[in-house]
Amino acid sequence: MSASGAADAAGAAPHGTTGARSPAARVAIVDDARGEFVDAARSAGAEVGPLSAATRGLIWTASEGEDDLEALLAEYQGISWVQLPWAGVDAFAGLLERHRGDGRVWTSAKGAYARPVAEHALALVLAVLRELPRRARTDRWEADERGRTLFGGRVVILGAGGITVELLRLLEPFGVHATVVRRADAALPGAARTVTEDRLLEVLTDADVVVVAAALTPTTRGMFGAAAFAALPPGAVLVNVARGAIVDTGALVAALGSGRLAGAALDVTDPEPLPPRHPLWTAPNCLVTPHVADTEAMTVPLFARRIAVNTAAFLGSGDFVGRIDLDAGY
Repeated sequence: MSASGAADAAGAAPHGTTGARSPAARVAIVDDARGEFVDAARSAGAEVGPLSAATRGLIWTASEGEDDLEALLAEYQGISWVQLPWAGVDAFAGLLERHRGDGRVWTSAKGAYARPVAEHALALVLAVLRELPRRARTDRWEADERGRTLFGGRVVILGAGGITVELLRLLEPFGVHATVVRRADAALPGAARTVTEDRLLEVLTDADVVVVAAALTPTTRGMFGAAAFAALPPGAVLVNVARGAIVDTGALVAALGSGRLAGAALDVTDPEPLPPRHPLWTAPNCLVTPHVADTEAMTVPLFARRIAVNTAAFLGSGDFVGRIDLDAGY
């Protein structure tokens, strides 16, 4: 979603209220007020137009711009609901921290893009197990016996959000034994077991595949480091479709270089973009895709659907989806 303009929809409700509002409640769309987004807000009953003192709901479509959003909220203090564009909100972490307790409702696209990202995760898992990164780079016929099947494999997934829910569904035909690592040990359909984050090293010891699908928070930043790689059995593979900073890049490069980690497939990296000549570009059996698990063609209709649902909730019909827990940071 790109910078291109603004649009606005209103009523006058104080921060934090979520009850019924006037059907004329103003909602602004900044800064990409493309037709799909405007139509979605209007379909929920909102009046959409430019930012003004009457604006009460804000749909922010830029993937970053924390300072710009901060300035806008300071200027238009009547805004009581803010919709952010992505499932991950780490780019707005400072802003969210500063606005804890101000009564505003903050929502993200959490779960909206789960299906395409889970699909990409599965593609990466299969690619790295079948040694496709290495085979794609060769310029000669190399008939070896390398490559493994996913069927019956032991899969550890870090995170229990929408991506994990969808990935577990995609993994069902493979008959995997799936372990989910999350903040709480509540069961998740499709997972053989669910454990808390403090047991991560314990469950890595017999993993064939690890998929990182967690939100980036102060707790998860650098969670998958040297100790985690050391806990994996030789031959395991890693896939990251969440945020690059959850995985310690230096430890990842070392694990690939030693051969202990059989392969990695990354849609996200730290740093990002991954600079030219970075060791990960030439690391053995490493595949890097440039944060394209959910392309614009996929996200625009899905985000439009989220706008419609949450605009309706803002107007008093139904519940907000993807509401951000400001204490947890996502």
